[in-house]
Amino acid sequence: MARCSNPLRLASAALMLTVLAGCSAWPDAYEARTCRTIVPAINPPGSTIDVRHTAELPQGGGVEVNYMVRAPDAALRERRIVCRFSPGNSGAGDRLAEIWSDGQRVGDVRLAILQRFWLQSPDALAADPAPFLQLGAVPEVPRKVALVMQHVSSALPLISIYAVLAPAYALVYGLLGRINLAFGEFAAIGGYGALLAFPLASGLGFWPAVLAASIVLGVFAAGMHGLAAGRLVFSPLQRASGQQVLIATIGLAIALQEYMRLSQGSALRWVEPFLNNPVGLARHEGFVVTATPIGAAVTALALAVALSLLALMRWTRFGRFWRACADDPTAAMLVGVDFRGVLAVTFILASALAGLAGTIVTFYYGGVGFAGGIVLGLKSLIAAIAGGIGSIPGAFLGAVLVGGAEALWSALFPIEYRDMAIYGMLAALLIWRPGGLLGLRSNLSR
Repeated sequence: MARCSNPLRLASAALMLTVLAGCSAWPDAYEARTCRTIVPAINPPGSTIDVRHTAELPQGGGVEVNYMVRAPDAALRERRIVCRFSPGNSGAGDRLAEIWSDGQRVGDVRLAILQRFWLQSPDALAADPAPFLQLGAVPEVPRKVALVMQHVSSALPLISIYAVLAPAYALVYGLLGRINLAFGEFAAIGGYGALLAFPLASGLGFWPAVLAASIVLGVFAAGMHGLAAGRLVFSPLQRASGQQVLIATIGLAIALQEYMRLSQGSALRWVEPFLNNPVGLARHEGFVVTATPIGAAVTALALAVALSLLALMRWTRFGRFWRACADDPTAAMLVGVDFRGVLAVTFILASALAGLAGTIVTFYYGGVGFAGGIVLGLKSLIAAIAGGIGSIPGAFLGAVLVGGAEALWSALFPIEYRDMAIYGMLAALLIWRPGGLLGLRSNLSR
């Protein structure tokens, strides 16, 4: 098991990634919505509008919308509208500067009227002829099926975040019998690292490359911080009591929060929304089941990570070493297993998972802050405990339970009581099954 000769040097490189994190120049989806909203206003009342394509202009700075329109008592026509935007003042968003309809520029007076009396009216948003993207004709389904599909679609991204972060707690606890309360902060560090890729890779104009670069930088930043924390905090406290380690991780979490606040500031860091135009999946009368491409992407990423982690722990040399050290560290060292090496790799892997969770949060919610890891880390810890702390499959199961319960409560009940309900659910679960869903009673003694 290879060791890192100088974890502080690698952590310094990760620190530079965090300090350099910034914003990106991804186009705001609001531009496309604004341009589509203008379409009903420049066509006769009662027209039937079918938006065929919405795209960013090749040179940037605006969007074009291609659509078919049939006015009352008129033939079907194909039309095109181009909207150009200029930067707004005081960060208030881009300002609509020009409109071109079928190659002809809309006059300044008409543009001012559209902006003042249409775009700022309450009816404008409801008039968007394509609030979601339909990839072909969406199927008609029963009402209950549509509701279930929408709840599942809304819950999957949140479940994905917990499913990536909860196993980090299980990896460390399964090996040491100790809980690291700083994984939420490692997730925030990963989010800051991911932000760095947006300005660095925005010139590529190819979003998969930007997302891949964000994942690499986010995972690297968190993983190297985790390696340093493992060597400087956990390794010296290997034989300490659980209470001492718990207090040490609380101090580590506070130190990391202050480090991020001083290096990044207290304001939230945001990126422009991307891949967030809803796609229609099914419908029941006027209700349309939607999902976003970025939600599907983070769900697929989390599923791939979950399967890869399970395969890693079951069929690789590191997985066998980890299980041996988790069962009996002394016996494992007697047969030649390098416990310190396993510990170092475990902290890198767990912190990388936390960094990936922070990267997913940045992708899906569009921002990260120095204190954003507190609640995320706590709820992921709840998921790990609910599934059985120390059990990696249990961590995934707990993530499904907690994320699904959060999404369902948000959809059906007052959201201000959601966290109280989740914590109450955990208390009831631990009373009923103290070891969690897949945990063993022996875990409680550790």
